[in-house]
Amino acid sequence: MALLNLTIKQLHQKLVDKEVTAVDLVNEVYARVDAVEDKVQAFITLTKETALAQAAALDAKGIDATNVLAGIPIGIKDNIVTKDILTTAASKILTGFEPVYDATVMTKLHEKDMINVGKLNMDEFAMGSTTETSYYAKTANPWDLSRIPGGSSGGSAAAVAAGEVSVALGSDTGGSVRQPAAFCGVVGMKPTYGRVSRFGLIAFASSLDQIGPITRTVEDNALVLEAIAGVDVHDSTSVPQPIADFTTDIHKDIKGMKIAVPKEYLGEGVQAGVKARVLEAIETLKGLGATVDEVSLPHIEYGVAAYYVLASSEASSNLSRFDGVRYGYRSPEAHDLETLYTKTRAEGFGPEVKRRIMLGTFALSSGYYDAYYKKAQQARTMIIEDFKKIFADYDVIVGPTAPTVAFKSGDYAKDPITMYMNDVLTIPSNMAGVPSLSVPCGLSENMPVGLQIIGNQFDEATVYRVGQAFETATNFNELTAEL
Repeated sequence: MALLNLTIKQLHQKLVDKEVTAVDLVNEVYARVDAVEDKVQAFITLTKETALAQAAALDAKGIDATNVLAGIPIGIKDNIVTKDILTTAASKILTGFEPVYDATVMTKLHEKDMINVGKLNMDEFAMGSTTETSYYAKTANPWDLSRIPGGSSGGSAAAVAAGEVSVALGSDTGGSVRQPAAFCGVVGMKPTYGRVSRFGLIAFASSLDQIGPITRTVEDNALVLEAIAGVDVHDSTSVPQPIADFTTDIHKDIKGMKIAVPKEYLGEGVQAGVKARVLEAIETLKGLGATVDEVSLPHIEYGVAAYYVLASSEASSNLSRFDGVRYGYRSPEAHDLETLYTKTRAEGFGPEVKRRIMLGTFALSSGYYDAYYKKAQQARTMIIEDFKKIFADYDVIVGPTAPTVAFKSGDYAKDPITMYMNDVLTIPSNMAGVPSLSVPCGLSENMPVGLQIIGNQFDEATVYRVGQAFETATNFNELTAEL
């Protein structure tokens, strides 16, 4: 646990100085997993044999002093495909699926000699905000095992918060990296749409999904995003941008920066304790020399409704490929083509996934397309324009990541609408395609609160700079869960 509490740069120096080996770090991961996994249940699959073999080979070759990520263990959300390693998206319908190729982000991590120690639990097909819809297990929040860790990247955030890994990858469609990062007291980034290749990410909503890192510190997060960012010939939605550099200016001060605080982000529905911590964070940013003004994002009130129409519509299309024909689960009761489809999908998908498929299919159906899907796209355009207007005058937008702290497991199991509303503050960033970072900003009810820092498209460097300045001034990232 002591080793995994160190930053990536600190671990790198120990590896270069041969104070520890890559095998030591991997063994530290699995020792911690053995100690806490029965409580947290963050992993679906562990890759101990291959991880130790990779670490031993790396030690034999020698750690590259110029590659800060070499030998660093990382956990991977289970909707990112990994060659020859079970990949389930936490769904029964992908039982036994071992991909024959790696996602682009995995190829990039392998090039950096990072070591995949296992696949992390999630809401089934990333549909949920609690990591309770997983077919395999319900992940617990390390800060309070009776509470949820958030979702859908709850396994990724919980593993980092529990000290099982110091770095994990998640995916964010409507807040699925940032909300669990906030609930678990760690750092989570949703990059600009197109910044990171989605090739090999099992799609939920293709126009919204982005892969992002979860870490303990802002600088660690920036280092990992630098490694996985970039255009990809396999993904037509990835955008050709200059080679990512998020760390050169990360330690510069933020004097003179202009910060916008939307009044809608601190309105009705935000818990008093969450609001208090965020207002204190804003005062800290003022103390660091930034100017702060209240602004308005008038159309985000349509964000949740528009998001669930668009995301569910895309999901109904993306999930049609899971039919029992080519891979994964096949119903033993199927005796012809029609029952193969109907029984496999009925038995293989969980209730939340079925709910969203039906909602999306309805929204796209003849007679309802214009009333729902088209209107949702129009609302999305208005939200994009709201952000453009603010970023014409301001460097970043700040507010709470989530309106509440992590809630008790089972609280929203029979109330999906309330669960959906928990994403009200994160969804707008996905709708607009802008980068958004959650950093710890204190405690309420002895549970972590997240400060959300939103930037203009492809301006992750400024977002990280503000996050780093806040982290350095407060050290809230040093607060850890006690298991």
